[in-house]
Amino acid sequence: MSRLESFRRRLTAQIDGINWAIEQTREVQGDILEMGLGNGRTYDHLRENAKRRIWVIDRVLQCHPSCIPPEADFLQGEADEMLTQLAKKGAQVALAHYDFGFGIKEKDVEEGARLSPLIAAVMVPGGLVVSQQPLVGFTQIWGPDSIDRERYLFYRAP
Repeated sequence: MSRLESFRRRLTAQIDGINWAIEQTREVQGDILEMGLGNGRTYDHLRENAKRRIWVIDRVLQCHPSCIPPEADFLQGEADEMLTQLAKKGAQVALAHYDFGFGIKEKDVEEGARLSPLIAAVMVPGGLVVSQQPLVGFTQIWGPDSIDRERYLFYRAP
């Protein structure tokens, strides 16, 4: 499969997965956590469709100008420090989108495992995490049938 086709499949899976997770967490009280702002496309989609406070973590703010989160909701820095800071603020997250990655599978898996307990610390019971990377300490569930089960991963917080 070409990289372009793979990219299209990833975006379709991301949209379908996030929309599904929004619906699954409609009755779960809490905020949203976007881990990895990038250009801001996913943040913008969440903002348009979820209508909740969205915490955002990223190393740098370099998104499209229309996708800059409110200053109070943007935590700039390394993920482990920012997740710890978010927990200290008492954030309660119903839906998290994990979009960190180096593009090197071994490093991505290692980082996901390292950050998993810090993500769990801000999740409400029954909340969902949508991720491109494997995480640990959560219950993996199946998302929508339209998504290859290895393309996007879905986890329920204990």
